[in-house]
Amino acid sequence: MLTSFSAGAGGAPPPALTNLKWLHSRRLRIWAGCDFPDFLPKQVDKIKDPYARKLASRIERIPVNFSKGCVMSSCVMPKEQKETNPVVLLHGFDSTCLEWRYTLPLLEEAGLEIWAVDILGWGFSDLGSLPSCDVASKRDHLYQLWSTYIKRPMVLVGPSLGSAVAIDFSVHYPKAVDSLVLIDASVYAEGTGKLATLPKAVAYAGVYLLKSIPLRLYALSLAFNGLPLSTCIDWTNIGRLHCLLPWWEDATVNFMISGGYNVIDQIKHVKHKTLIIWGEDDQIVDYKLGVRLHCEIPSATLRQIPQCGHIPHVQKPDVVSRLITEFVQSDQSQRVKPDSVSTVSVPVITGTCTSRYLADPIRLPGST
Repeated sequence: MLTSFSAGAGGAPPPALTNLKWLHSRRLRIWAGCDFPDFLPKQVDKIKDPYARKLASRIERIPVNFSKGCVMSSCVMPKEQKETNPVVLLHGFDSTCLEWRYTLPLLEEAGLEIWAVDILGWGFSDLGSLPSCDVASKRDHLYQLWSTYIKRPMVLVGPSLGSAVAIDFSVHYPKAVDSLVLIDASVYAEGTGKLATLPKAVAYAGVYLLKSIPLRLYALSLAFNGLPLSTCIDWTNIGRLHCLLPWWEDATVNFMISGGYNVIDQIKHVKHKTLIIWGEDDQIVDYKLGVRLHCEIPSATLRQIPQCGHIPHVQKPDVVSRLITEFVQSDQSQRVKPDSVSTVSVPVITGTCTSRYLADPIRLPGST
């Protein structure tokens, strides 16, 4: 049985960073004990999840100058700088840093320096000027944020489509990245495909459907099994909160017609140490693609989480936080003590890397 995460894992909001003058003018909306930044949609007040509320209260907008102009960019900044390389958490397609509401506090408790960054075009950044939100712009924006504020090689963590963002970034800016963590990686799609050729009117109709509550509830049912209805509704409200910003539809259509991410040919160029985490019950991205990814990245390690779907950092935050912490703090060849691990069976895959699987059984801390 996996150990449940602590009810008190949220922690206190970080102290003000006095070296950044813009933080002092940050305006807050106070409701039921949480101070929400006033740039968040007012519907944030209706969110019940205490972890989401606490993380939402920590979201900042910081100025990032890149090729398309200056964008006040949303992120959660670390409570304090650490000696170890910072861990930068991305999110999945059309999502926000609130994905990390359960895992981020646990990573901070483990002593890591954590940044949660909203990818350009999604999240809660100010896109009133509507810069291009294509792949090149997303990459440049992330690089400029890194070079302005983080400035050290980072452990870049990407779930789902965020894995494609992480791979694309690491190949173009290898010196900015220390290592990668890819979670249920969606990296074998050939961009947005035929959606890129849709007439704009049709694209906008599709995007309007994308933010609808029924579709979001259905997507949630694919990612998680057996959630109470009240939780489904609350998590849907969390997942679509950014869709209520006035520029969301334009930014999403812009990304869609740009062609999206196609990193299939970049995977073989990934030279960084990589941890691949996969939920064995993922109903969205087949586990066999995780096996394929493990084979194609030379220095990759694959860890499978039992009884877990497409979003392990929401469903199994205690396990994900431990895997990331071990990866950051330990050498890749180091094994955890036998009494704290269990071996998870792996299907035999034919091909050039079959022997690699047999020689490197997947281990998962804290499972039975």
